[in-house]
Order: sequence, then structure tokens, then C-alpha cells
Amino acid sequence: MGCGSCGTGKPGGCKSNGGCSSGACNRLNVHDWLRDLPIDDIDSQCKVVEVSFKQGSRKDFFRNTTLQQFEKGDYVTVEGVNGFDLGEVSLTGELVRLQLKKRGLDEFNPDMKKILRPSADRDIETYKISKSREADILARSRTHASNLKLAMKLSEIEMQADGKKATFFYTADDRIDFRELIRIFAGEFKVKVEMRQIGIRQEAAKLGGIGSCGRELCCSTWLHDFKSVNTTAARYQNLSINQTKLSGQCGRLKCCLNFELDTYLDALQGFPDYADTLQTAMGQAFLIKKDIFKNLMWYTLPNNTKHYPLTIDRVVEIKKLNQQGVIVDELQAVEVTSGKPKEVEPSFVDVVGQISLKSLEKNDRRRRDQQRGPGNGNYNNGPRNNNGPRPNNGPNNGPNNGPSNRPPQGPRNNNGPRPNNGPRNNNGPRNRPPQGGNPGPSQS
Repeated sequence: MGCGSCGTGKPGGCKSNGGCSSGACNRLNVHDWLRDLPIDDIDSQCKVVEVSFKQGSRKDFFRNTTLQQFEKGDYVTVEGVNGFDLGEVSLTGELVRLQLKKRGLDEFNPDMKKILRPSADRDIETYKISKSREADILARSRTHASNLKLAMKLSEIEMQADGKKATFFYTADDRIDFRELIRIFAGEFKVKVEMRQIGIRQEAAKLGGIGSCGRELCCSTWLHDFKSVNTTAARYQNLSINQTKLSGQCGRLKCCLNFELDTYLDALQGFPDYADTLQTAMGQAFLIKKDIFKNLMWYTLPNNTKHYPLTIDRVVEIKKLNQQGVIVDELQAVEVTSGKPKEVEPSFVDVVGQISLKSLEKNDRRRRDQQRGPGNGNYNNGPRNNNGPRPNNGPNNGPNNGPSNRPPQGPRNNNGPRPNNGPRNNNGPRNRPPQGGNPGPSQS
């Protein structure tokens, strides 16, 4: 499978333009966590190697008679049908024994095929030539099956590495008489033909794809045994019987419906049996659903569309009273609240007149003073632009402020004579110090 850990560089076998850190991009791989542990007894270690073919779509076990050390991802040449085949080592060591036990195979079976040798360059070249024929043979074989009007669908072809045998995987609803088809295949493709029927789920596993959950299909990654799935599993989990949502890419019910079924069955054991109806004074109440997570049972009354949630204890109590011939007056439904806190809508607040703009005005005034230049303050730091006579506001009748307490500013930059724009209006005595010397008393 695509492990997502491929980097840039030369492909390690998956042809995905990346180097896979796991050694291969096969499906249904098992992580060998005993790989780095030392071997205590070489004679007692498992002498069987698991080999995968066609990127993990098929796996088989072969005996390592030469006792060579193989690593995961190594290509090995194994025994085939009237020839040899080439596969990739997917698992070695003690974990192979667990896989053999899981599949019910005997480790010491004398009929088990053997590993011939590590694959040489010539074996790999022959293997690539044989695999390059698969797409063309599949297209032509589908044409022949259509011409013979056989109710079958050819999904995949697997060529043996030496090109002497081809396995045709097909799906069909009924038994197919393909004797004529085999003669056509053998005469045209010059190979030994093997027809193998598979199910719809196995076909989806070979093709692969992305499920509605957004992940790669379970059947094409890790699921290898397919159990029957029916709509009862959906009913136990309170799922709506919607064929579109419950079906996978294979057109059958999703395998994941069985994943959590045991948990739901354990939770349903706490609910009472034979509680489909309850006798009340308002009529007969009918059970419509069970809320496993909240331990509630929902009932409805005749001529009423309202649903009444009851606790398990209340249902058991009403059922005992009905068995004694007592009809309850009311169901005593509980109030169901959602787990999410109720969102409070923000109210409108009138903020007109509450925001002070004094700070903005102060910043604006400071920015205007900086743009005017350094000579526009109270200090005479440079030539002053005389924009005309100032208005006469009357004589200055204020008191004499005396000598100025401002520190001297130092020598003034002589930027040249000031322009003579005419006589100045005498507005009265000024309290400004003279321009050319130390500050002194004001002169009228």
C-alpha cells in the first residue's frame, strides 16, 4: 500500500518516484518487530519465508532450504508451475509461524514450494518483460469473452515471471462454461491458462480505491478475510437503512459495519427484552428506537407524533405493572438536553459618544507640526516665514514678564538675510528676547 513515507530519489519498487522507507509498497504488510532481536538457536528458527506477488495482492509461503538470510524487500526466485516465478520477501523470522498458524498451514508440509535463489539481473529482466504483457492480454481477453457472450467480468491477470503461465481472475454470478475461452487464450497467448473465480469484495481489494471515510479501502490494505455483512448489523447500531450510504465501492454492505457490532451488542444487553409495547391510560405506547449512548428508550403514543424518552428503570417498572394488570397514567418522560452548551447571541450595544478621539487628535496635531518643520515651535530656531503684517489686536497692556527663564539655544545657523517685506506694524512692546544676544529685560 502507499505508506506515505516516500521521499525523492530512485524508486524502491513502487514506481512512485520516491524511496519507500519500509522497503516496499505492498499491501497487507506485517511489521516485523522481531527483526533486530538476536537469534538464540539457529536450528529452531522458522525456515519458511512469506513472499508477496503483484504488490501484495497475493501472498504465499516458501521453504528456505538454503538457509540464506533474506531481508524484507529482497527479490527471490521461487518455484512456479513448470518454471519459476519472482516475488518479493514480505516477512521472515518467527512472525511467519504466527501467520502460518493463523491460516491453518503446516510449517513442515513436504509439498510446500521452495526458494530457488536470490533473483539475478536476468530473472528481473524476464519478470519485467512478462509483466509488460498483462495490460494487452487483459484487453484482448475481455474482447474474446464478450464475443462468446459469457456473463463474466475479467478483473485482473497475473503472469508468471518466466511467461509460461497466466492466471485470469474473474467475477460471475453463476457458473461459467469457459472451455472454449481457455482454448482461445492458450492458442493466442501461448501460455498455460488458469481461471480463478473471485468475489466482488476480492475484486475491490485488487483494484483498490478511497472509501467514504477518506482513507484507503480496508480490503486493499489490511483486511484479508471477508465475513458476511447483513442489514441486521445496521439495525443494531441504529443506522438508517439507506443502501447508498451503507454500500461500499464493491456494491455490497461495508465491512466496517462489523467492526463495532460486538460493542453495540454488549451495550444492548442492559436493555429489557419484550418491551416493544407499554400499556398506558392514553393508549398503547410503541417502541421506536433505543439510544444506546444515553440508555434511553423512545416511545410514541397513538394519534400523537410526539416522542417520549424513558429511562431503562422506568420501562422495567411499567412492564412489571402491566404484567400485574395495572395501567399507568403517564409515561414520565425525561427531558433530553443536548451536550453542547447553548450559544448566547451577542446583543447590540450603542457605542456612539463613548469613544474618545483626543488621542487621535493629539497624534494628528503632532504629525502636522513635524511636517511644518522645526522652526514652527515657540523657539526661534531658524528663519521665520513672514506671511504679511500681523493684525493689530491693540496695545499690550499686560505686565512686564521680566527676563526670560529659557536656556540659551546656542549660536544660530545663519541661513542668509531675511527678506524685507516692508515695515512692520508696531503692535506694542514685545516680551520676546532680542535675536542677537543673551536674553535680557524686555524693551518697548
